[in-house]
Amino acid sequence: MEEKIWTRDFILIFTANFLSFLGFQMLIPTLPLYVRELGGNDMMVGWVVGSFTFSALLIRPYAGHAIDVRGRKPMLLAGIGLLVFSVSSLAWVGQLLVLLLLRMIQGIGWGMATTASGTVATDLIPPRRRGEGMGYYGLSVNLAMTIGPAFGLAVIGRYPFEWLFLLSAALSLSALLLVSRIHFQKMHPVAQGRVQTAAAGVRKWHWDVVEKSALLPSGLTLFITVSFSSISAFLPLYAAQKNVAGIQWYFILYAIALMIIRPLAGKLYDRKGHRAVFIPGTVLIIAAMFLLSDLNGTGMLLSAAVLYGIGFGAIQPAMQAWAVQSAPPERRGMANATFFASFDLGIGLGAIFFGFIAPVLGYSNIYLVAAASVAIAIAGYLAFTVLAKKEKPASNALDS
Repeated sequence: MEEKIWTRDFILIFTANFLSFLGFQMLIPTLPLYVRELGGNDMMVGWVVGSFTFSALLIRPYAGHAIDVRGRKPMLLAGIGLLVFSVSSLAWVGQLLVLLLLRMIQGIGWGMATTASGTVATDLIPPRRRGEGMGYYGLSVNLAMTIGPAFGLAVIGRYPFEWLFLLSAALSLSALLLVSRIHFQKMHPVAQGRVQTAAAGVRKWHWDVVEKSALLPSGLTLFITVSFSSISAFLPLYAAQKNVAGIQWYFILYAIALMIIRPLAGKLYDRKGHRAVFIPGTVLIIAAMFLLSDLNGTGMLLSAAVLYGIGFGAIQPAMQAWAVQSAPPERRGMANATFFASFDLGIGLGAIFFGFIAPVLGYSNIYLVAAASVAIAIAGYLAFTVLAKKEKPASNALDS
């Protein structure tokens, strides 16, 4: 009999993750506009996006270690609690420097919460259905992406930004209440042993900041998510500059494409491994970047949304499942931390870099740079997988 994915606790973590991401997605297209309202330029837009992702990046190694040693629940509750505090505080911000500080606090909460929730989901999914299960779990993000950006833009179209921030915080508070009802699994015996030798663990942690077995899929993800930063930080401003309507529909179609492809890609990953997913997905992302670089109408904008949604939706759960499955059970938290740290680093570096070059090269050219970053990921993937085949011709370890 096939093991169930949709258990009570999986539904709770799915719903909580949806609510957290819904509040987060409401801010993606609206925060650049808020920075502009406060008098910020493109460089400041990049720093507001980048500071969030860099603070999330810095906290993830600690979060992953604490999740493996202390358990999932404390880190998950603390992370969502920080989200509630930081996002609600945005309602009273009137200065760019204070906004920057609160975004850093939000990033810390986000890094803690998403690392913990991804690990909880991994615990709850049967191992033989992990690719499929992570695809379903990713739907919580997809649903939020479908509603969040357009909803956020609709809110600021009728109400002040303060309403947007308070509503986003209320969604995170709802997620906090849900996760408090989850029956968390007990720590792995190896992790229990590490708690009993905490003094040695503290000394070791300074070097224990990544899960080495997850570095390849995480490194590839870094170069791919650079392209995501070009969209999250600058696409609303770019579309407005080009007088292209339909930015709300971009995010809706992008999320629908993600939602459709993720379960299918997850099953394909379970059957055939990452080789069946990675190259087609990255090629579609590059095609979307080329369309955006020559944006001249709503049709092109929406076509790019569908291509990017299919490509990114196929790759992200496959890379996460690959990263987690490469790690031993007691290191899943660290593997998730390594994966999401690469995700954050790609977005953070991309947002800040594009903030510097956009005033010089223009918005259109940042999408060509983003396409080049994805091309580097393809080259790296081919190089490492070909090398692995030569070194281990009888092994399929990379597909595990």
